[in-house]
Amino acid sequence: GSNLYFPPIQSATWETSTVAELGWNADSEEPLREFLDEKGTKAFIILKNGKIVVEWYFDDHTQNTSWFWASAGKTLTAFTVGIAQENGFLSIDDQTSAYLGQNWTSLEQEKEDLITVRHQLTMTTGLNDLQFDCVTPECLTFIADAGTRWAYHNGPYTLLQSVVANTTQENWSDYFNTNLRNRIGMDGFWFSTNNLNNVYFSTARSMARFGLLNL
Repeated sequence: GSNLYFPPIQSATWETSTVAELGWNADSEEPLREFLDEKGTKAFIILKNGKIVVEWYFDDHTQNTSWFWASAGKTLTAFTVGIAQENGFLSIDDQTSAYLGQNWTSLEQEKEDLITVRHQLTMTTGLNDLQFDCVTPECLTFIADAGTRWAYHNGPYTLLQSVVANTTQENWSDYFNTNLRNRIGMDGFWFSTNNLNNVYFSTARSMARFGLLNL
């Protein structure tokens, strides 16, 4: 809504609100904090209308410490694919091979041609998910026609970053930084943790900025 606050870009300033001001139950704060600490939480932020109400850090983690998003980073990839479509570089209903070239899988051509960018986004490529992170053709093998089987599968999803890089003719990180990260004042970086899966690292406040953008 119009009363939604967004923190300024390139600034550590972030307006706050309080539990008391909002009439929330203050007696719940300590039990929540203890629960989060027990579960090994690094950072915890609650925003209300964009303003920080709760911002807690645990152990040696601070406002300036980066931590990996793990699979939550898939939302960053999906968002950036959407930006690339909005900018006219791709259509998610196009064949993936239009952007990765033929034989990006080990499938027969007619089966590979069934796979679209949308199937990558929705984990419905029909590719074998046993070699979970692998992105090379020899491990992208057939199980089912695209769109007929769902399986959580990092490899084809990670390749969305190559789809964007190839069609924009920009390095993935550069395109992401210019079109998403820098525009909302996030920090952070992409890093390949196992030479296959590209994972995002940032501060908790950057994650909060992205959440607020989605809201």
